[in-house]
Amino acid sequence: MNEKIPGTRWWRIIAPVLIACIISFMDRVNISFALPGGMESDLGITSQMAGVASGIFFIGYLFLQIPGGRIAVNGSGKRFIAWSLMAWAVVSIATGFVTHEYQLLVLRFILGISEGGMLPVVLTMISNWFPEKEIGRANAFVMMFAPLGGMLTAPVSGAIIAALDWRWLFIIEGLLSLVVLLVWWLMISDRPEEARWLPAREREYLLTALSAEREARRSEAPVSKAPVREVFRNSGLMKLVLLNFFYQTGDYGYTLWLPTILKNLTGANMASVGVLAILPFVATLAGIYIISLFSDRSGKRRLWVRFSLYGFAAALLASVLLRDHVVAAYIALVVCGFFLKAATSPFWSIPGRIAMPEVAGSARGVINGLGNLGGFCGPYLVGVMIYLYGQNVAVCALAGSLIIAGTITFLLPKKCDLTPMPDVPPVADKPANQPS
Repeated sequence: MNEKIPGTRWWRIIAPVLIACIISFMDRVNISFALPGGMESDLGITSQMAGVASGIFFIGYLFLQIPGGRIAVNGSGKRFIAWSLMAWAVVSIATGFVTHEYQLLVLRFILGISEGGMLPVVLTMISNWFPEKEIGRANAFVMMFAPLGGMLTAPVSGAIIAALDWRWLFIIEGLLSLVVLLVWWLMISDRPEEARWLPAREREYLLTALSAEREARRSEAPVSKAPVREVFRNSGLMKLVLLNFFYQTGDYGYTLWLPTILKNLTGANMASVGVLAILPFVATLAGIYIISLFSDRSGKRRLWVRFSLYGFAAALLASVLLRDHVVAAYIALVVCGFFLKAATSPFWSIPGRIAMPEVAGSARGVINGLGNLGGFCGPYLVGVMIYLYGQNVAVCALAGSLIIAGTITFLLPKKCDLTPMPDVPPVADKPANQPS
């Protein structure tokens, strides 16, 4: 970033977005600790039903993807996320009182609806605040919600279950969502024009840079009113949907079954599993940041998405091949963590390259919503494979899905890669008596 331009937006926008995303991640994956931590035995849940309970979240997740993206473009993403936080806090607390597996399925489905618009909304809000030359790093910081959420969820969930039980896990983390709601409402703003806290020079820089980029894209392919069908007519966006589906199959298949995999590999108790699960997510932080740097500097978005997906698949296969060597297999699972979210920063920089601003909000919703159906298929696939063939075959199936996702990058259009726009010169400071 140009050092002469104030960077207020980096903490006033990125920080609350990151915090809200972290709590959403914790509420969606804490079931991965609750299941082996007593929920399976208390509710009589089989491995197949555990896969359904983990994955049905993503069926509900589909419903608000497109509305969320459109609201963020044309309305207030701030209000949308505030209501979402309230809704998923209530659902999480209610999950602590379930007495039957079908109650759990219903609440997990509703939780998916409650969190459904989260990612397209926050990604669209980020695009309102960061020019093209910064958006890769901005997206990378946002995508760190998954490893940070994993780092918090693992030890906290393990400790709560060990000290209390799995029911208190949902209740306590649901109450935490209400605290995050307050932070979100006090800090965030939808757009630079609406932020009273934004320095005048930074506001003018952003308005000039963002306006120039939007006009340049409109001149290439103007779209009026941007109906949702424009998303489905764009072959590049549909390939991103397909890629994201296979990516999320591998991603959430690994994430939601990691505690069980670690428990089976080491024979440790849940508190120890929670500690062991921290290191893969520490590696995820490094992966996101390092790959985003290479992606931004080279502009080769497709290459770094492909590299990350193939690396993830290779590490999963290594964890199976090394299964008789506990330490080596655990190291392979940590390497999986490095590549787990590494593709997300270059991947989510692509929709804005191949879709107009009016379409991009809906495009992110379609890509995330339909793609995240893989978030249902991954956990369910693992549950079925474990039941029929064992854990090793299940992990190999996830690797196969990631290889398919990586191969799809060869089919993406060349304009997915970055063509740097000329830097917008900093706006000179105005005299103190001149209004901003």
